Amino acid sequence: MHADMLGDDDIFSSAFCENSEKLINVHLFALAAKYYSLPNLGVCTPLEDMLEALKGDSEGAAGIKPDEFMNNKKSHEVKVMSELVDSIANYYGIKQVIDIGSGKGYLSSFLSMQYNLKVYGIDSSSSNTNGAHERNKKLKKHWRAYQSRGRENFKSQSLEKSNRPMESEINCKTINEELLNNANSLQNQDQVIIQDLVPSFGCTEMATPETNTETEADLVTGAQSHETKLSEEVLAVLNVLPADAVEDFYSSRYNCGELCEEEKVQRKMTSLKSKARKSSESNLYFPLTSCITAETELSDIITDLEDCMMVGLHTCGDLAANTLRIFTAKPEIKAVCSVGCCYHLLSEQFENQEECQDQVWGFPMCQYLKDKGWCCGRNARMSACLLPTESLFYRAVLQVIIEEIYGVTKSDRHVGKTFSKSSSFIDYVRRSLKKLELDDSKLYLEMNKRAAVLHRPNVCFVSGSGQKLMPWDEYKLPDSCIMDYYEKYKHRMNELEAFNMLKVVLAPCIEVLILLDRLCYLKEQENIAWSGLVKLFDPVKSPRCYAVIALKNQSCS
Repeated sequence: MHADMLGDDDIFSSAFCENSEKLINVHLFALAAKYYSLPNLGVCTPLEDMLEALKGDSEGAAGIKPDEFMNNKKSHEVKVMSELVDSIANYYGIKQVIDIGSGKGYLSSFLSMQYNLKVYGIDSSSSNTNGAHERNKKLKKHWRAYQSRGRENFKSQSLEKSNRPMESEINCKTINEELLNNANSLQNQDQVIIQDLVPSFGCTEMATPETNTETEADLVTGAQSHETKLSEEVLAVLNVLPADAVEDFYSSRYNCGELCEEEKVQRKMTSLKSKARKSSESNLYFPLTSCITAETELSDIITDLEDCMMVGLHTCGDLAANTLRIFTAKPEIKAVCSVGCCYHLLSEQFENQEECQDQVWGFPMCQYLKDKGWCCGRNARMSACLLPTESLFYRAVLQVIIEEIYGVTKSDRHVGKTFSKSSSFIDYVRRSLKKLELDDSKLYLEMNKRAAVLHRPNVCFVSGSGQKLMPWDEYKLPDSCIMDYYEKYKHRMNELEAFNMLKVVLAPCIEVLILLDRLCYLKEQENIAWSGLVKLFDPVKSPRCYAVIALKNQSCS
């Protein structure tokens, strides 16, 4: 839609009837909603530009492929977001990442294994963190399979070259020189370099026994020369090993005086390889269970908290807002990358016009909207949630059932994601009633009240029409009763479809308001060098595709 079409506010409002406030021009409504969505507002920073600014546009580290153990949506999200997180971490020279609302730990595990970052995944659900811990063990085995495969390929190449001793020795020397030239990059590639370094040593050892024309003196001289080279190479990688690896390495060096030179070299390499393997297998991902609020002290949860960054992949409701508040309040947190979701779970300061001075609200965050007393309301926030029509229809009919049969008009409980787990409408209703704790005993009490009013003890109505009666001791809500309700309202599915499509059209506008509120909040802070909205994901694969990103001044402490 062209800008001149929306130059006057009256044009947008003309989509609605002035008196009844009903929608009368669907086409204009759809065009206006599209115009005010994020892609058309020009406020987003392209992901490629940000990677370029961070100098993170180089090829990612070779290794595990997320699509081998995640679904297409999750693997796409994890791969794209982890590359950006690693670029930001490298920009600040930090190795610690805090994943807020880590859930099943897919992002945390990938960041730790692929990019060698130390990740603390914090989730309020103990079942999530326990599951993430077990899942991480399995993923580490998957990761080691890649490493083992690479070592086997390297070993087979070395064995082939060992049949040509002089050429093999030259090749090994070239490999070792390349490793020494790249010593500066070992800090960021310790696992990859070590696994490649050890087989190259083995290549040198293989070449020596094949040189049958050398004298014993030549062998000793050659071994000493190799030991010198190896010592230099070992020093280049000691920085990437734990402190105890250095101590054990040198203690083994001075306790093998009676061994021949070749045996000493072999033992040192075996010890180094063992330490390197233990280092690469160390658990760099730590799932933690804790409920995060705006007042949370991360140092109480993470004892070795240091300069770090916070991330959140589809953090629900107020958790996304609280993540930004913690980021701005803690100097050790240098950057934040947060992708929110579940806007209907946001708490709103002006929704019920109740003033709670001490409460921290999810919306609004920025001072501008606070001064305006801005309120979205639950209906608008629910419009920002993308739900399939059939799910909405199931929920609507269920509500009729629990009102007419159980007499319940309001409940603090929720059915949650029951629809995705249900095989049919009957299955959905029975699962939902169980979650709502509306079992047969409660239904018995409700129907007994109704029977008493009608002076018909020990009978109940099993349908909304009240035409069918049966004794209580034979009572069970039959499948036919559930399906009666389904058939009764099935013809109204088209109405719900139309209503849902209007919500889908409006959803981006509600999302814009919430995301811009968060961005404006960050712009109001003094210690932030840059903040912006970045479209991280393909919206077809992942509709919640926008990240709120902020970077603090590097001198901030």
